[in-house]
Amino acid sequence: MSTRIETLNPETTTGTSKELFDAVNKKLGFIPNLIKVFGNSPATLKAYLSLGEIAGSGNFNAKFREQLALAVAEENSCDYCLSAHTTVGKMSGLTTEQTEQNRQGLSDDAKVAAGLQFAQLVTKNRGVVSNEELQTVKDAGYSDGDVLEIVLNVVSNTLTNYVNHIAQTEVDFPKVEAGKFSVTA
Repeated sequence: MSTRIETLNPETTTGTSKELFDAVNKKLGFIPNLIKVFGNSPATLKAYLSLGEIAGSGNFNAKFREQLALAVAEENSCDYCLSAHTTVGKMSGLTTEQTEQNRQGLSDDAKVAAGLQFAQLVTKNRGVVSNEELQTVKDAGYSDGDVLEIVLNVVSNTLTNYVNHIAQTEVDFPKVEAGKFSVTA
């Protein structure tokens, strides 16, 4: 749970947050603690869920979106999101080795690695990237639209990273800690 921002109880939550909780529960089969924290602000919860749906309708498949989430969560040192996206990433086909590589902006696929490194640059530098850094990701095969979708994924994941930092959300997935790797990349 969270001691800094209330982790709502889905059994007693009402209104829009309850409706959104029910939708998440139907989709995932449970309501993660992050969603229970987001429920304090139905507008923020709705924005987060909408960003996820919008990103899901873009050019990138679920596996690459998970890889981006891992790279951003590692850059932002968000244990909750690293834990959640490691679990979901495995469901999307990522191995433990790939997950840990992706957290470090690495991949055996040069295009994926370029996208992950660009996402980490955008995160680290708050969107300020050089002409050379932008050209590198484009040279790897990303279009202007793809670059913008990388930014969309950075923004969506940074929202969850920041909320988890502020709330100190209790991790309800197998625990993964930023900066700690069991596989050498």
